[in-house]
Amino acid sequence: MNSAASEPALIGVDWGTSSLRAFLIGAEGEVIDGVSSPEGIMQVSGKCFEAVLDRLIGPWVAQTALPILASGMITSRNGWVETPYAAMPLGADDLAQALKSLEVANGTLVHFVTGASTEHAGGPDVMRGEETQIIGASSLGLNDGTFVMPGTHSKWVQVVDRRIVDFSTYMTGEVFAALKGHTILGTLMEGDDVSEEAFEMGVTAGLEGGANLLHNLFHVRTLPLMGKIPKGSTADYMSGLLIGTEVAAATRGARGAGTLTIVGRSDLSDRYERALQTAGLECRRAPDDIAAKGHFLIARAAGLLG
Repeated sequence: MNSAASEPALIGVDWGTSSLRAFLIGAEGEVIDGVSSPEGIMQVSGKCFEAVLDRLIGPWVAQTALPILASGMITSRNGWVETPYAAMPLGADDLAQALKSLEVANGTLVHFVTGASTEHAGGPDVMRGEETQIIGASSLGLNDGTFVMPGTHSKWVQVVDRRIVDFSTYMTGEVFAALKGHTILGTLMEGDDVSEEAFEMGVTAGLEGGANLLHNLFHVRTLPLMGKIPKGSTADYMSGLLIGTEVAAATRGARGAGTLTIVGRSDLSDRYERALQTAGLECRRAPDDIAAKGHFLIARAAGLLG
C-alpha cells in the first residue's frame, strides 16, 4: 500500500468475463492498493460471486466500512446482479442515478454500475464496463474525442464534453480466433514469432480493402501458398487485415473526428496503435487505472463518498 496516499474512501471492482480487478481508492480518486484474479464471471463456479469478492477485498472491508462499486460483466445476465442498460448520452451523473444496490451477508452494500446501449440502423449495440472506464478518462482531461478499446469485441466510443454520445462494437478479436481455430486459414499458421512486416502488410490491405474483406481473407491462404509471405507470418498478416478493416470502417466519416485515445495496455493495444499510425492517425494511450477513476467519479456523483 502507498503510505503517502490519502485515506481510503472507496472500493472499486472491475469484473469482466475472464478476470477481475479490485481497487482501494483514496479520497482524491487515487489508487492506494489493488488486487486481481482470473476469476471472471464465467470462471466462478455456481455463481458464488459474493465468496470470491469477500476473499479478495475482505482485508480492506475489515479495516473500515467503505462503499463498494462494481462494474463490468458482473452486471450482465450471466453475472451477479443484472442491471438495465442506460441510453445515450451518458455521464457520471446518469450512471450514479442508475446504480443498483445489493446488501451482502456481512451487511455491506455493493453498488452495481449499469451498462450502456445505443441504437444504430442495423440494430442495437451494448457494453458493460467500458462506460465506467470512459467516465474515468474525463478525470484526466480526456473529455472529448474517440476512445478505442481493443478486445475480443473492441469498442469505439465517441465522447463529447465528458459524456458518452455513441459507440460501436467490432467483433474483430473473436473473428480472428474463429478463423484461426476453425477454418483452413489456420492450418497454414505456424510458429510463434511476431512479424511486424506481415502485420503492417495486412493492415494496409485492410485499410485499402473497403468492402472486400471476404475476398481479401482468401489471401491469408494464397500469400504463403505462393511463397509471398512465410507461413510463420500468416497469423500476423490476418491480424493486421482484420484490424485494418476495423480501423477503416470505424474512422470513416464523422466517426473518425476528434482525438483518438487507446484504452488498454496489452499487446493487442500495441497492435491497434501501430494500425492507427499506419493509417496516418495520431493517437494517445490512456492510463491503466481509468476504471478506478470512473468508480470514483460515479460514487462521488451518487453522494457515496461522504
